[in-house]
Amino acid sequence: QVQLVESGGGLVQPGGSLRLSCAASTGIFRFNTMGWYRQGPGKERESVAAISSGGSTNYADSVKGRFTIPRDNAKNTLYLQMNSLKPEDTAVYYCNADKYYGINKVAYWGKGTLVTVSS
Repeated sequence: QVQLVESGGGLVQPGGSLRLSCAASTGIFRFNTMGWYRQGPGKERESVAAISSGGSTNYADSVKGRFTIPRDNAKNTLYLQMNSLKPEDTAVYYCNADKYYGINKVAYWGKGTLVTVSS
């Protein structure tokens, strides 16, 4: 059973930075893609950033230039480095990992960590 555990959320002022961590119970090299999603108050869950097994990254337009998605395979940990935070970044952030078995995709999710951007 794969487990993903997020940490690092909290309260930060606008313009500040936070680094979220997602610790996996198995080697993250096993996943085809990993990423971060978020769900703000009254909003649908949206993709924030993703990284493929080959290292290619994608970012939502709203976070480009502010967020990065580094990973540490040796620590089985995915990160989300968030800089220049804005109030609209307030959300529960979820870690995701996808593994393809042929054409079938299995998605794994963490329970989320809350980020609040407020003065």
